[in-house]
Amino acid sequence: MGVLSRASYVIRSKINAVLNRAEDPSETLDYSYEQLRDELQDVKKGIADLTTQKKRLEMQKRRLEENVEKHNEQARQAVSQDREDLARQALEKKKTKMTQIEELEGQIAELQQTQDQLAEQKETLQQRIEEFRTKKETIKARHEAAEASARVSEAVTGAGDQFQDVNRAIERAEENTEELEARSAALDELQEEGVLEDQLSDKSDLERELEDVTTQGQVDAELETLKADMDKESESSTDGGPEVEDAPTDLEAELSESEGGADISDEEIESELSDLKDRDQSS
Repeated sequence: MGVLSRASYVIRSKINAVLNRAEDPSETLDYSYEQLRDELQDVKKGIADLTTQKKRLEMQKRRLEENVEKHNEQARQAVSQDREDLARQALEKKKTKMTQIEELEGQIAELQQTQDQLAEQKETLQQRIEEFRTKKETIKARHEAAEASARVSEAVTGAGDQFQDVNRAIERAEENTEELEARSAALDELQEEGVLEDQLSDKSDLERELEDVTTQGQVDAELETLKADMDKESESSTDGGPEVEDAPTDLEAELSESEGGADISDEEIESELSDLKDRDQSS
């Protein structure tokens, strides 16, 4: 097989595959049915034309037969008048007309035979068309039922194109939601750790550091004041009684625990300090 033959074969096969995919069985059956009906109409038209032609020949035959009778009468009159020459002419014309009549009869017979054949073909074709119409409707009903069943099955199983698009949309929405949730959690974590700056604050980094140093200094000063007060109270208590060994208090334990845990509230600190003062005074 040459290159051109192979290329032609491949092209024809591709075109045939495309046509098969684009072909609708219902439309194809309807088109075939219409073609058969058109063919039946052509047969009927042919029969009508033959009938018209046959009628025309029959009318011409009747006129010739009338002429034959006329020429025969003319020959009789000529013989009665002893005009053999006129009688001979009339008989010759009669003979010519009879020959034409025989030819017309042959043509009429042929037309009649053709008409009978076409009438028989018409009956056969009409019967085939009726059978094809019944079969066509049956096949169309089966095809439509199969299509409906396929659509229902696709709808139930979610295998249809529409459900595939819906499933893909749901998957994309879930992925976007998960991505936004992860991003939000990461931003919250970074903000809690202080990695992210407060964009709404007007303070610079230097101002925030100075503020932290000032706050820490105030806390240290307050702590020194508290320690000095505690030392004074301790001296006054030692002047009036024996020394008491230092023992870990509940406050120290809670403070040591709070170093790695949650902050202690001001009320708890005040309560522990009051308990400590009561112990010192009682001792």
